[in-house]
Amino acid sequence: MSTGPGVDYSAWDHIDVSDDEDVTCPFVDTPSLFRMRHRLRLEKMADFQQRGEDLEKNFAECKSLLEKAHGRVKELEEVKKEGQEDELKKVQAEVRKLKKDEKTFQAMVEQYHREEKKLPWNVDTISKEGFSKVSVLNTKLAETEEEKVEKNKAFVQKYTKEIKHFGMLRRWDDSQKYLSDQPHLVCEETANCLVVMCIDFEIDEKHALMEQVAHQAIVMRFILDLAQTLQVDPRGCFRQFFSKIKTADKPYQDAFNHELELLKERVRRCAQIRMEDAMKEVEREEKQKRLGPGGLDPLEVYESLPKEIQRSFDEKNIQMLQEAISKLHPEEGKYHLKRCVDSGLWVPDSGEVGEEDDDEEDDSS
Repeated sequence: MSTGPGVDYSAWDHIDVSDDEDVTCPFVDTPSLFRMRHRLRLEKMADFQQRGEDLEKNFAECKSLLEKAHGRVKELEEVKKEGQEDELKKVQAEVRKLKKDEKTFQAMVEQYHREEKKLPWNVDTISKEGFSKVSVLNTKLAETEEEKVEKNKAFVQKYTKEIKHFGMLRRWDDSQKYLSDQPHLVCEETANCLVVMCIDFEIDEKHALMEQVAHQAIVMRFILDLAQTLQVDPRGCFRQFFSKIKTADKPYQDAFNHELELLKERVRRCAQIRMEDAMKEVEREEKQKRLGPGGLDPLEVYESLPKEIQRSFDEKNIQMLQEAISKLHPEEGKYHLKRCVDSGLWVPDSGEVGEEDDDEEDDSS
């Protein structure tokens, strides 16, 4: 069959789809034989994956030790104190050994990846329930916005403790192991919850905790972005992220740090907005409590009054208030007097306001 230009079917040359069912034995129960062979293959796959993770971990540790040794050599060369020549030679020898180890680990990692590419596909690696591209897309299409909100709320309520624990982890290996034990946390809901935690910590002025959780939020975001790029479920690629970040080159590490700083800045802005909104809400509630019988705020009314009327309220002198009102134009005096009553600044005695208003009306006529 012609494959056509640009299409390579060589990846399909080593697909094991038999699931061990092509070999049977008349003296052994066939289903039991299938289960045994299947279990052995899964154990072999797990051992192979663990070997890769161990190699990546040792390679990363070797690079870290080499970097520290280089720094120590630089310090000793700059200082050049007497009596430190032996220490300098010792550190230089350590650097040479670590360089050799680094090359060895790099070769072993590359060899591992070559072996990984040559592994045959089988029913466990071709497709997994919940990890397929189709199931992910269908789920996204079926969910409405209200369903997403309810799903996020239910998830956070159920796994708040686990998400908080992940947010406090500091080492790559600890994060990877925890997600391996709790793969359901590798999702959009966890990323959203971590950002909310960041904002809460920033509002409470717990800046160190905010920065720690922000780091884990970016870890989760990078995993989700990698899954989107590969068009796979994020639970199936988080190990790939950790393998990459632990041995990351400078551009990739710089990109991670850049996104982390952007998130922390957005968290600070959001926390500031939330605090301002909270203060405004408190002010609105206090103003609502202050409103007088006519629905006016006594503070606002007081600030708008003429100085002589303000002074009469400061001294709580009703006679001074009446004299100040009488010196104004009748309409202006009536306006201010009504606002004072509606705001509750002044609760006139029975009959006094009416008599004063009548006198003012007679004078104006």
